[in-house]
Amino acid sequence: MALLEIDAVDAFYGDFQALFGLTLAVDEGHAVAVIGANGAGKSTLLKAVAGSVPTRSGCVRFDGTNLADVLSHRRVAAGISLVPEGRRIFNSLSVEENLRVGAFCERPGPWTLPKVYENFPMLERLAKRSAAKLSGGEQQALAIGRALMNNPRLLLLDEVSLGLAPAIVKSLYAVLPNIRQEGTTVLIVEQDVNQALAASDMAYCLLEGKVSLSGRASELSRAAISAAYFGSEVHT
Repeated sequence: MALLEIDAVDAFYGDFQALFGLTLAVDEGHAVAVIGANGAGKSTLLKAVAGSVPTRSGCVRFDGTNLADVLSHRRVAAGISLVPEGRRIFNSLSVEENLRVGAFCERPGPWTLPKVYENFPMLERLAKRSAAKLSGGEQQALAIGRALMNNPRLLLLDEVSLGLAPAIVKSLYAVLPNIRQEGTTVLIVEQDVNQALAASDMAYCLLEGKVSLSGRASELSRAAISAAYFGSEVHT
């Protein structure tokens, strides 16, 4: 059953249209990857789900509820958490304070400070440190941990790998099975195609704000992905 349904959605920044009749679905308990080049509309899609970018037509449904008139903070309270591109942590707060901010809705569930620390041990060691003094990888772990403190039903991950060393990216993605095991559905936006596909059940490729390819992540050929990514024909 689909927890998230995007149905023929158009989204704009002012007069600039970023999504064109976009349709996709994320089944509950699954991980779904959204890949594509810069400017393909990947981050806009997550923002449309989170409520920070309005949609002019089409429908975003979460657990069967149309989110058209639901403000972004109400979506968080309903169980949608976004880990934004660039992390957006609160530099003036400590690591632990950042995590506690993530729990402001007081949603029940398994994700508590000890649970986050169990999955991201470096955060426990750095609990009292100012978030401004963290490395990029530590900041990304903190951003994910803060989102998990909301005990989300749907976790939106925007460019987890951006600017990070491969070893750090691997360690962050290693936590994803634990997140799914706790019942959280995951929608991943990534330019690291291999990492995203390896972590996902389904995948969608976006090109100029439209779906250019979709299917089971394990069954998509490299040729088809390349063609969908760049808008070229598949040569056999």
